[in-house]
Amino acid sequence: MMLYIVLLMITILYFLYRLKNARKYRLAKQFTGPTEVPILGNTLIFKKRTPKEVLTYFQNASDEYGSIYRIWMGTRLAFVVTDPKVCEIVFSNSTKFLEKSSLYDFLVPWLGTGLLLSAGQKWHSRRKIITPAFHFKILEEFCVIFDAQSEILLNNLKKHEHGDAFDVTNYISLMALDVVCETAMGIKLNAQTDAESSYVKAVHELTRIISTRLATIWQRNDFLFNLFAREMRIKQDAVIKRLHLFTKNIINRRRAQLIQELESNEKSDRMELGGKQALLDILLQSTTVDGKSLSNEDIREEVDTFTFEGHDTTTSGICFTLYLISRHPDVQNKIFAEIQDVFGSKTEKATYRKLQDLKYLDMVIKEALRIFPPVPIIGRKIEEDLQLHDGRIVPANSTFTINFFLMFRDPKLHPNPLQFNPDRFMSDNAMDSFFSYTPFSAGSRNCIGQKFAMLELKSSISKILRSYELLPVGEEPIPVMELILRSENGVQLGLKPRLY
Repeated sequence: MMLYIVLLMITILYFLYRLKNARKYRLAKQFTGPTEVPILGNTLIFKKRTPKEVLTYFQNASDEYGSIYRIWMGTRLAFVVTDPKVCEIVFSNSTKFLEKSSLYDFLVPWLGTGLLLSAGQKWHSRRKIITPAFHFKILEEFCVIFDAQSEILLNNLKKHEHGDAFDVTNYISLMALDVVCETAMGIKLNAQTDAESSYVKAVHELTRIISTRLATIWQRNDFLFNLFAREMRIKQDAVIKRLHLFTKNIINRRRAQLIQELESNEKSDRMELGGKQALLDILLQSTTVDGKSLSNEDIREEVDTFTFEGHDTTTSGICFTLYLISRHPDVQNKIFAEIQDVFGSKTEKATYRKLQDLKYLDMVIKEALRIFPPVPIIGRKIEEDLQLHDGRIVPANSTFTINFFLMFRDPKLHPNPLQFNPDRFMSDNAMDSFFSYTPFSAGSRNCIGQKFAMLELKSSISKILRSYELLPVGEEPIPVMELILRSENGVQLGLKPRLY
C-alpha cells in the first residue's frame, strides 16, 4: 500500500512540475529527439551501455535527429549540439553562457571551483590572475622541462625498440604528469622513474573512478552514487584526500620558501623566469578583488585543476597523434625531414624558437586533434532563453552538450573526415573562423593552456621521431568518449631505432 502512495505522490508532483514548466516543454517540442517516458525522460537509453556503446548511440542519434536535438534526463532538458552555427552563438557570448553544465559536478570534490568549474566574478578574477603564467617567457623556460622529461621517456621506451606492438599510453601519461607537476608546482615528481609513487597511483585511481561514473549514468548523481555505490564513494573520498594532502604540502613548503626569500631579499632561480613567475608563485602572491590573499584552498583548487587538465588532455593528444603518424609513413617522412632541417642533430635541445619552426608538425597535430579531440565534449548551462539562427528558441534552464568528436568528423563540415590529411591546415585560419574546428574551445572561456599544450606535444613527438621510426603494428584504437578521449584498448604501435 505504501508503495502505491509513494508512486501516486511522485506522479502528482511530476504533473505539477509539467504544468509549472509548460512553456519549457512546449519550446522543447520544436526540436527532434528520442521519445521520452514520463518522469524518467530518456534516461533509460543509457542503461547498461558501455562507454563505447554511448559513443555509438550519439553517432546514430546525430544521424537520425540532426545537428541539434533534445534529450530529457528526467526533468532536465539537455541539447546535444554538432552545429558550428550554434557553437558560434555560445562561444561569441562566452560571458553570457559562462557556467559549466552538471556534467562536471562529479569533479567538484577534487577540483573545487577553480578555473575549470567556476563562473561569474570568481572565474573572471582567477582567469586574470592565472593568464600571466602562460606568458611566452614562461613557456620558453617550460620547453627546457619538456625536453628533459622527453629524454627520460626515450630511455623508458628502449625496451620496446624491437618493433613489436605495445601500448604507449602509460609511458606518455607518466611523462605528462611529470611535466605538469614540475611546471605548475615547481617540483620533480619523478613519475617516470617511480611509477609506484602514492601521488601517481592516486591520480590513476581517481581518473578510473571518474571514468566509471561518466559511463554509468545514475552514478553522475551524487545522491544515487552515495546510496548505491557506497564502496566506490569511500574509495573516491580517500583518494581525493591523498591528492589534496599532497598538493597542500607542496603549497605550504613553497609558501615558507617565499617568506624566507622575501626576508633575505633573495629570488628563486626556478620560480623567477625572465621577470615572469610560474603558476604556483603567481597564486601565492596574488590577491582577490577585495584585496585579500588567496587561501591555501583557493590555490589548491587551481593547482589541482591545472594538473588534471594539463595531464590527461596532453596524454590523449600525444598518444593519438603518434598512432596516426605510425599509420601514415608519407606524413612521418615529411615530419622527420622537417625535424632534421630544424634541429640538425639528434641531440639538439628542443627550444621554444625551434619548436615554433616545426610548421608541418603543427599541421599534423592539428589534424590529429580534429580526428581525435582530447576533449570530445563540453557542457554549458543555458540560463536564459537563447534564440538560434533558424528562429527556434532554446528555453532557459537547459544545457548544451557540444559534441566536438562528432562535429569534427562531420563530412558536411570536413570532406573525407576520417582521412588523415594535415594539408587541411595549410592556411593558418583554415577552419577556426567557422567554429567547425575548436579543439581548445573558443571565446573568453577557451583553454588557457592551449600554447602550453601545443608546445608539449611538439616537443615530445619531435623528440620521439628523432630517435625512432613509428611502425604501424598492433590493434586499432577503440575511442571512448568521456570528458577526456581515451582508447578502450590503449594506443598501440611499434618502434624502430633510426640510424644516423
